[in-house]
Amino acid sequence: MTSSPASPLPHDQARPIPRDRIRPAKDLCSDCGLCDSRWIAYVRQACAFLNQDFDGMERKAHGRTRNLDQEDELYFGVQQRMLTARLQTPIDGAQWTGIVSRLGVRALESGLVDAVLCVQQSPDDRFTPMPVLARTPEEVLAARVNKPTLSNNLSVLEQLPGSGIKRLLAIGVGCQVQALRAVQDTLPLDALYVLGLPCVDNVSREGLQTFLESASASPDTVVHYEFMQDFRIHFRHSDGHVETVPFFGLDTPALKDVFAPSCLSCFDYVNAGADLVVGYMGAEFGRQWLVVRNSRGEELLKLVEAELDQAPVSSRGDRRQAVQQGIDAYDKALRLPMWLAELVGWIVQRVGPKGLEYGRFSIDSHFTRNALWLRRHHPEMVERHLPAFARRIVERYRLPAR
Repeated sequence: MTSSPASPLPHDQARPIPRDRIRPAKDLCSDCGLCDSRWIAYVRQACAFLNQDFDGMERKAHGRTRNLDQEDELYFGVQQRMLTARLQTPIDGAQWTGIVSRLGVRALESGLVDAVLCVQQSPDDRFTPMPVLARTPEEVLAARVNKPTLSNNLSVLEQLPGSGIKRLLAIGVGCQVQALRAVQDTLPLDALYVLGLPCVDNVSREGLQTFLESASASPDTVVHYEFMQDFRIHFRHSDGHVETVPFFGLDTPALKDVFAPSCLSCFDYVNAGADLVVGYMGAEFGRQWLVVRNSRGEELLKLVEAELDQAPVSSRGDRRQAVQQGIDAYDKALRLPMWLAELVGWIVQRVGPKGLEYGRFSIDSHFTRNALWLRRHHPEMVERHLPAFARRIVERYRLPAR
């Protein structure tokens, strides 16, 4: 990597766009943070919503593109291996067992990196993200637990010049990683490792409040939540108790427009550009799903492998009918009475897709929804913005009329 990039605008002349201005991607801006740094000079080439290039990103990051004729790569991207795991000794206060946090800590302790780009929370609000370049294990652990709101992670790239940081572990979601990969050769770094999180349906802070108030019995005490493999949303509250709500009981009419347009036009659920991905969508309930994409991903995984309870990936059930029914129900904004939602959830939890098949269910559901949203709201973008792998998946289903 080099610290003297050939840029359309020299870094010392580039200026962030003020936070209250319309961004180049306009309504599709995911607030990844690139425009809040001197690397704004690259935004038209780097922004995932202005210039999407999965083939180029995969080839650059992994040495090849995904094999569209291989089902697991079609869905989950370039990979060397997949596995499921959980920490043998969970981190106290982590959202699950804390694999991501432990990786960040071990990367610092081992000297693999000088800093970890991660997201702490605002001292004033649990759900307001605060990106940082963490230099100590304590700073990494302060970032544990997901913040399900749009976060300008890449804004902290502005702090790199003169910081002494030469080796960086960046933790982020797909749109952030796409932009980061596009500018990585211009960063003043000797080494970059990317730990990716699967991501779908982020919201603004205001949108999150709407979701919490519509879905939880006690929105003000929610500490974190996740849409889990048992087809229920798990809300953990400040007193420690866990509230669960069936997917099928959500107030779809109230929530249909709450998600960010960037998320409704995104097809990078599995974070295709990351070296290593850690999430839950391809694992059985209670475990995490890991995808090693390249040798740097292997290097990261080795930092914690001895601390993991590992198991192979598995797959059960058939998602296709559930996906097709969900397309129609979502488009009509149907809301089931809670007793029926509980019954449907009970049935699906026992006979529905599990493991990788659950992951495919989630990808199919979101890709079909997003393709339809893009068609209706930005028809001029469909041809260039719908990647080949997503197009192949979407074509397996019957979408509503435009």
